[in-house]
Amino acid sequence: MSRRIEQRRAEFARYKEDVKTRGKPFHPGAMFHDTVMSLVVVCVIIGLACIWKYTHLIGPLLAEKADPGTTNFVPRPDWYFYFLFYLLRIFKWPESVILGTVGIPTICLILLLALPFYDLRRERRLGRRPVAIVAAILVVLSMGVLTYKGAVAKEALASEVVAAVPQWAQREGFANDPKGVAGAKVFAEGGCTSCHTYLGTGGGNLGAPDLSAEGSKGKGVQGLESYVADPSKFGNTVMPKFGAFSSIAAKDAQGKDLGISQLRALAIFLDASKGPK
Repeated sequence: MSRRIEQRRAEFARYKEDVKTRGKPFHPGAMFHDTVMSLVVVCVIIGLACIWKYTHLIGPLLAEKADPGTTNFVPRPDWYFYFLFYLLRIFKWPESVILGTVGIPTICLILLLALPFYDLRRERRLGRRPVAIVAAILVVLSMGVLTYKGAVAKEALASEVVAAVPQWAQREGFANDPKGVAGAKVFAEGGCTSCHTYLGTGGGNLGAPDLSAEGSKGKGVQGLESYVADPSKFGNTVMPKFGAFSSIAAKDAQGKDLGISQLRALAIFLDASKGPK
């Protein structure tokens, strides 16, 4: 241990001697360069913001107002979060989502912050640092691949929710009820899980309740149908009205709107949801 300390002291002394003879000290040399580059970056950001505001060359100033009742909007993060966005497709909720969203990024950040403390070698030649070079290449490739796959990934959330319908039917006990299964498909395809949760699937946004045991509250099919059609009549001003259910209404061979039948099927499904057996 004492030999290692003496070696580090000798290396530090050589470093100070190099700074005096042929290097530049941190102050004011490096600080001046950092200040100039920071000023350049800030000016570029301000310039791009002015171009965006006054010319609209890099996008509209304001987009259309958000529609909370839409079922076809696919939320996506900014491009520099695509790698994390795709990690959510690898680590599924709820078993391993914490590992993908918190665990892996936190571990990588800790390793990066601790790098100056465990990498004390002064060697700068790439050929003499195989471990560091391989690790850097793997990190860049991993983030590049995840970013690309996140950018080109097709939204599979709806299909994943629809694929869970048979499992819902088995756990809730309405597998032999065709209308209940049809209503479950309406629930899955209509984007209801964007706000509500059902047997662990969904978002739970805006305080929307879990509907896994909605049928045990005694509202009945008619009461549930009336509530979904116009929640504002029951004091719920957050949930949009689905009276016509036109956003996900299918058409039959004659082009007739099936929105009413979908609304009834949804109510039957919710009434059959008494909680997992």
